[in-house]
Amino acid sequence: MPPSYEPLPSNDSEQDITQPQTSAPQKAGKQPITRSNLLFIVFGFLVTAFVFYKAGQWSVSLLPSTSVEQSSSIPTGDVKENESVPDDNLKNGSSSSSSASTIDETMPGKYSVGYFVNWGIYGRKFPPSSIPVQDLTHILYAFANINPSSGEVSLSDLWADQDIHYPGDSWNDVGTNLYGNFKAIYLLKKANRHLKLLLSIGGWTYSPSIHPVVVSPPLRAKFVESAVKLLEDYGLDGLDVDYEYPQNEAQAQGYVDLLRELREALDRHAMNKRADYRFLLTIAAPCGPDNYQKLHIREMDRYLDFWNMMAYDFAGSWDQVANHQANLHPSPSTALSVSQCISYYISSGVAPPKLIIGMPLYGRSFLQTQGPGTPFNGVGQGSWEAGVYDYRALPLPGSHLMQDDKAKASWGYDYQKQEMISFDSEDVGRWKGAWIKKMGLGGSMFWELSGDKGGPERKEMEGGHGKDPQPGQSLVKVVKEAMGGIEMGQHNWLNYESSRFDNLRNGMQ
Repeated sequence: MPPSYEPLPSNDSEQDITQPQTSAPQKAGKQPITRSNLLFIVFGFLVTAFVFYKAGQWSVSLLPSTSVEQSSSIPTGDVKENESVPDDNLKNGSSSSSSASTIDETMPGKYSVGYFVNWGIYGRKFPPSSIPVQDLTHILYAFANINPSSGEVSLSDLWADQDIHYPGDSWNDVGTNLYGNFKAIYLLKKANRHLKLLLSIGGWTYSPSIHPVVVSPPLRAKFVESAVKLLEDYGLDGLDVDYEYPQNEAQAQGYVDLLRELREALDRHAMNKRADYRFLLTIAAPCGPDNYQKLHIREMDRYLDFWNMMAYDFAGSWDQVANHQANLHPSPSTALSVSQCISYYISSGVAPPKLIIGMPLYGRSFLQTQGPGTPFNGVGQGSWEAGVYDYRALPLPGSHLMQDDKAKASWGYDYQKQEMISFDSEDVGRWKGAWIKKMGLGGSMFWELSGDKGGPERKEMEGGHGKDPQPGQSLVKVVKEAMGGIEMGQHNWLNYESSRFDNLRNGMQ
């Protein structure tokens, strides 16, 4: 048996990201109230009210940065197994809302962002009809490819994206018509007006093609032109750039230039359409210091609507020891953490409501290990690739669910196989959702939706080790509820009069 795990130090002393507190004016001694004094008092009250109002408006851009503090001592005690451990604020009898900043009371609902992958319709049997629209505000459609020679952005699987016919689609329509995933998601948008769709460009596989594009003005121009054309042709609400990652100063500056040119083109497109609508621009942002320290974060932020933080993959097969892959707070075995990453971005000038915290709907496996911070040898079979299991299949049968209430992390452990699988459990989802609310952050993001629990039964999907679903709730829903709900009042865009598809121009009537 592995040794007892000890709770790891938490960032419990972190500073809440709150609006600046303005001290109340000191009371003066009582004086007789004359007409002139009364006018003076009313005038003073109006001026004071105006100052407080403006202070509230400015507070988002003047938010203090947070710092990650690590405890020098490690508290004793065993990590809990299959037991819910509340957040430290909840232990003291207070709700997360009582410790939340005033931002939480004035902000609209949170964003809940989910990646939909076009290859998910194959072996995973996850079509658009399985998307949990009631728990999401934004869908990031992954991925579009880039031609490194021309800069042109194009779809990566035309059959899945625009051709496959789903139930209800006719084979006898006249003209050039859109089918596939994009038609299905457009119909979801019509039925759920809070739901927005962004095309995610790049990803790990296609990102090397972006390197030559960002440093070349002509290639960037083609990138921008073709991306905006895809937005209009396929019924999108915005674009998401997943560039992993700029490697040098020229690419980092080129990334800023690309975002600026995309923002200008999207605004110009809306103006040409006479659309009173802001088409969104977001990115998938790194949470590893080697990558985010190369970025010009403050300059990039000027052009982005929000940042989708890839707050996972802190550990994996590339490491020497097994570890947590998405822990909220630091631990003695790893300096990487969600809170450390978010602190850096805030200190670099990003307002907390623009930061969307990514969470993995998968777990990473480590074989022949005693647990977090210890050596391992190899990785498990995985659900679809070695070492990576879908959340819906976790914890694996025969393993025990372990959790650390200081680092805010969980993992499954099989004592016989000596296999550790780091993943976010429901408790971790609640912790992270409450932390998002407490810190005034913008919401949650998930990679990727086919890995979640719940939803329609996947009758045609193959079963077996790493694929058979295990009991539990949807992590997307758990986090949504812990954040306090999602934004439902911001309507999507449905009018694409210049689309090359006849049925989309007609609103799929």
